Amino acid sequence: MSIGLRTVIFSNKKIKIENVPVYSCPVCERSEVLRDVKPELCALLETSEAEPGRREILFQEINELAFLLHEAARKERAHVPVEKIVEERVNDLLDMLLLARSLGDDGWAGELRLRLSQIAKCSIA
Repeated sequence: MSIGLRTVIFSNKKIKIENVPVYSCPVCERSEVLRDVKPELCALLETSEAEPGRREILFQEINELAFLLHEAARKERAHVPVEKIVEERVNDLLDMLLLARSLGDDGWAGELRLRLSQIAKCSIA
């Protein structure tokens, strides 16, 4: 099985979520959302279904595993090892966390801690 980023469409084409990490089997053509991102995807769907109108969402802006895979897939980053991309992202998030704490922005600091925990949980880190 291979991992790729796919567009997932829900609720009669009302919700379109791009760059969702998905396992795909080239033999049986079966696809499955990665277990590490399912909780965030389900939570996103629950909140999005309640909102009126069509929505297009970039999943890499919500989930760090999707962000890291999206970064690794960019052509200009093709020569950069995944470990380096993960290291750079962790350092960026830690820098932002220091800034959020110095500004006393507890909400932003909490969001950054959540993003760091997503990286710590994922199997590519």
